[in-house]
Amino acid sequence: MSDWQGPVDWAGHAAAGVSFAFARATEGGDSIDKLFERNWTGLRESRIVRGAYHCARPGGDPIGQARHFLAAIDEAGGLRAGDLVALDLETDDGLRPEQVARHARRWCHHVERHGGVRPFVHTFRAFARGGHCAGLGEYPLWIAAPDKPRGEPAVPPPWRGWAVHQYVHSPLDRNVFHGTRQELTNLGFHPR
Repeated sequence: MSDWQGPVDWAGHAAAGVSFAFARATEGGDSIDKLFERNWTGLRESRIVRGAYHCARPGGDPIGQARHFLAAIDEAGGLRAGDLVALDLETDDGLRPEQVARHARRWCHHVERHGGVRPFVHTFRAFARGGHCAGLGEYPLWIAAPDKPRGEPAVPPPWRGWAVHQYVHSPLDRNVFHGTRQELTNLGFHPR
Protein backbone atom coordinates (compact mmCIF):
# COMPACT_ATOMS: atom_id res chain seq x y z
CA MET A 1 0.00 0.00 0.00
CA SER A 2 1.18 3.50 -0.73
CA ASP A 3 -0.15 7.04 -0.46
CA TRP A 4 -1.32 7.05 -4.09
CA GLN A 5 -3.96 4.48 -3.08
CA GLY A 6 -5.34 6.75 -0.35
CA PRO A 7 -6.32 5.87 3.23
CA VAL A 8 -6.84 2.17 3.96
CA ASP A 9 -9.42 0.58 6.24
CA TRP A 10 -7.08 -1.92 7.91
CA ALA A 11 -9.72 -3.12 10.40
CA GLY A 12 -11.98 -3.93 7.46
CA HIS A 13 -9.21 -5.82 5.69
CA ALA A 14 -8.46 -7.77 8.88
CA ALA A 15 -12.16 -8.67 9.22
CA ALA A 16 -12.10 -9.87 5.60
CA GLY A 17 -9.22 -12.25 6.37
CA VAL A 18 -6.13 -10.28 5.36
CA SER A 19 -3.33 -11.64 7.53
CA PHE A 20 -0.32 -9.63 6.32
CA ALA A 21 0.44 -6.50 4.32
CA PHE A 22 3.36 -4.32 3.32
CA ALA A 23 3.13 -0.52 3.34
CA ARG A 24 5.49 1.72 1.41
CA ALA A 25 7.71 3.66 3.80
CA THR A 26 10.32 5.35 1.63
CA GLU A 27 11.78 5.81 -1.83
CA GLY A 28 15.32 6.80 -2.58
CA GLY A 29 17.21 8.86 -0.03
CA ASP A 30 14.66 11.51 0.90
CA SER A 31 11.06 10.56 0.10
CA ILE A 32 8.70 9.27 2.82
CA ASP A 33 5.23 7.98 1.94
CA LYS A 34 2.71 10.52 3.31
CA LEU A 35 0.49 7.77 4.73
CA PHE A 36 3.21 5.48 6.05
CA GLU A 37 2.83 6.32 9.73
CA ARG A 38 -0.95 5.93 9.49
CA ASN A 39 -0.61 2.58 7.66
CA TRP A 40 2.09 1.32 10.05
CA THR A 41 -0.09 2.08 13.07
CA GLY A 42 -3.25 0.77 11.41
CA LEU A 43 -1.63 -2.55 10.58
CA ARG A 44 -0.50 -3.02 14.18
CA GLU A 45 -3.86 -2.01 15.63
CA SER A 46 -5.63 -4.44 13.28
CA ARG A 47 -3.30 -7.30 14.27
CA ILE A 48 -2.19 -7.78 10.69
CA VAL A 49 1.44 -8.89 10.26
CA ARG A 50 2.94 -5.66 9.09
CA GLY A 51 5.74 -5.03 6.68
CA ALA A 52 7.39 -1.83 5.48
CA TYR A 53 9.07 -1.53 2.12
CA HIS A 54 11.58 0.79 0.50
CA CYS A 55 11.58 1.58 -3.23
CA ALA A 56 15.22 1.35 -4.26
CA ARG A 57 16.80 4.03 -6.38
CA PRO A 58 20.05 2.30 -7.39
CA GLY A 59 21.53 5.53 -8.70
CA GLY A 60 21.78 6.79 -5.10
CA ASP A 61 23.72 5.79 -2.02
CA PRO A 62 22.47 2.42 -0.68
CA ILE A 63 23.62 3.06 2.90
CA GLY A 64 22.00 6.50 2.94
CA GLN A 65 18.78 4.98 1.62
CA ALA A 66 18.88 2.20 4.24
CA ARG A 67 19.39 4.75 7.02
CA HIS A 68 16.54 6.86 5.65
CA PHE A 69 14.25 3.80 5.60
CA LEU A 70 15.09 2.75 9.17
CA ALA A 71 14.68 6.33 10.40
CA ALA A 72 11.22 6.56 8.81
CA ILE A 73 10.18 3.36 10.59
CA ASP A 74 11.59 4.66 13.88
CA GLU A 75 9.63 7.90 13.48
CA ALA A 76 6.44 5.88 12.88
CA GLY A 77 6.86 3.85 16.08
CA GLY A 78 9.72 1.51 15.26
CA LEU A 79 10.05 -2.17 14.53
CA ARG A 80 8.50 -4.75 16.85
CA ALA A 81 9.00 -8.49 17.02
CA GLY A 82 7.32 -10.07 14.01
CA ASP A 83 7.48 -6.99 11.76
CA LEU A 84 8.80 -7.45 8.24
CA VAL A 85 10.75 -5.22 5.85
CA ALA A 86 11.37 -5.40 2.13
CA LEU A 87 13.39 -3.84 -0.65
CA ASP A 88 11.31 -3.08 -3.74
CA LEU A 89 13.83 -3.62 -6.53
CA GLU A 90 12.21 -2.88 -9.87
CA THR A 91 14.22 -0.11 -11.53
CA ASP A 92 17.83 0.19 -12.66
CA ASP A 93 18.15 4.00 -12.85
CA GLY A 94 20.15 3.45 -16.05
CA LEU A 95 22.84 1.39 -14.29
CA ARG A 96 24.30 -1.96 -15.32
CA PRO A 97 22.75 -5.04 -13.65
CA GLU A 98 25.84 -5.70 -11.50
CA GLN A 99 25.69 -2.13 -10.14
CA VAL A 100 22.00 -2.54 -9.26
CA ALA A 101 22.69 -5.86 -7.55
CA ARG A 102 25.59 -4.37 -5.56
CA HIS A 103 23.34 -1.49 -4.44
CA ALA A 104 20.65 -3.96 -3.30
CA ARG A 105 23.12 -6.20 -1.43
CA ARG A 106 24.59 -3.23 0.43
CA TRP A 107 21.10 -1.94 1.34
CA CYS A 108 19.97 -5.36 2.57
CA HIS A 109 23.11 -5.96 4.62
CA HIS A 110 22.82 -2.57 6.30
CA VAL A 111 19.14 -3.02 7.15
CA GLU A 112 19.75 -6.54 8.42
CA ARG A 113 22.66 -5.45 10.60
CA HIS A 114 21.21 -2.20 11.94
CA GLY A 115 17.49 -2.98 11.88
CA GLY A 116 17.74 -6.52 13.21
CA VAL A 117 15.41 -7.92 10.56
CA ARG A 118 16.13 -9.82 7.34
CA PRO A 119 14.64 -8.01 4.33
CA PHE A 120 12.46 -9.61 1.69
CA VAL A 121 13.31 -8.65 -1.88
CA HIS A 122 10.34 -7.64 -4.03
CA THR A 123 11.03 -7.86 -7.74
CA PHE A 124 9.74 -9.40 -10.95
CA ARG A 125 11.06 -12.26 -13.02
CA ALA A 126 12.48 -10.41 -16.06
CA PHE A 127 14.33 -7.93 -13.83
CA ALA A 128 15.90 -10.70 -11.74
CA ARG A 129 16.75 -12.79 -14.81
CA GLY A 130 18.59 -9.77 -16.20
CA GLY A 131 21.15 -10.08 -13.37
CA HIS A 132 19.83 -7.21 -11.24
CA CYS A 133 19.39 -9.48 -8.21
CA ALA A 134 22.71 -11.36 -8.24
CA GLY A 135 23.79 -12.36 -4.75
CA LEU A 136 20.36 -11.80 -3.16
CA GLY A 137 19.28 -15.46 -3.04
CA GLU A 138 19.76 -15.57 0.75
CA TYR A 139 16.85 -13.15 1.21
CA PRO A 140 13.21 -14.25 0.97
CA LEU A 141 11.71 -13.59 -2.46
CA TRP A 142 8.51 -11.55 -2.78
CA ILE A 143 7.79 -12.06 -6.46
CA ALA A 144 5.48 -9.83 -8.50
CA ALA A 145 3.85 -12.21 -10.98
CA PRO A 146 0.26 -11.16 -11.62
CA ASP A 147 0.33 -13.13 -14.89
CA LYS A 148 0.61 -16.43 -12.98
CA PRO A 149 -2.07 -18.27 -10.99
CA ARG A 150 -2.20 -17.58 -7.26
CA GLY A 151 0.68 -19.41 -5.56
CA GLU A 152 2.29 -20.57 -8.81
CA PRO A 153 4.85 -17.93 -9.81
CA ALA A 154 7.87 -18.70 -11.94
CA VAL A 155 10.95 -18.32 -9.75
CA PRO A 156 13.95 -16.51 -11.25
CA PRO A 157 17.57 -17.04 -10.29
CA PRO A 158 19.22 -16.53 -7.85
CA TRP A 159 16.26 -17.91 -5.88
CA ARG A 160 15.14 -21.53 -5.74
CA GLY A 161 11.74 -20.79 -4.23
CA TRP A 162 9.42 -17.96 -3.38
CA ALA A 163 8.16 -16.67 -0.04
CA VAL A 164 5.39 -14.27 -1.09
CA HIS A 165 3.61 -14.15 -4.45
CA GLN A 166 1.97 -10.91 -5.58
CA TYR A 167 -0.68 -12.40 -7.84
CA VAL A 168 -2.90 -9.33 -8.40
CA HIS A 169 -1.69 -5.82 -9.14
CA SER A 170 -4.85 -3.75 -9.59
CA PRO A 171 -6.82 -2.10 -8.11
CA LEU A 172 -5.02 -3.28 -4.93
CA ASP A 173 -2.04 -5.61 -4.74
CA ARG A 174 -2.92 -9.07 -3.48
CA ASN A 175 -0.30 -11.42 -2.09
CA VAL A 176 -0.18 -14.98 -0.82
CA PHE A 177 2.12 -16.77 1.60
CA HIS A 178 1.70 -20.53 2.00
CA GLY A 179 2.36 -21.08 5.67
CA THR A 180 1.47 -19.93 9.15
CA ARG A 181 1.76 -16.48 10.64
CA GLN A 182 4.73 -17.69 12.68
CA GLU A 183 6.47 -19.09 9.60
CA LEU A 184 6.03 -15.76 7.83
CA THR A 185 7.41 -13.69 10.69
CA ASN A 186 10.29 -16.14 11.12
CA LEU A 187 11.45 -15.33 7.57
CA GLY A 188 12.25 -11.81 8.71
CA PHE A 189 13.95 -12.85 11.94
CA HIS A 190 17.61 -11.91 12.24
CA PRO A 191 19.35 -12.63 15.54
CA ARG A 192 21.51 -9.75 16.73
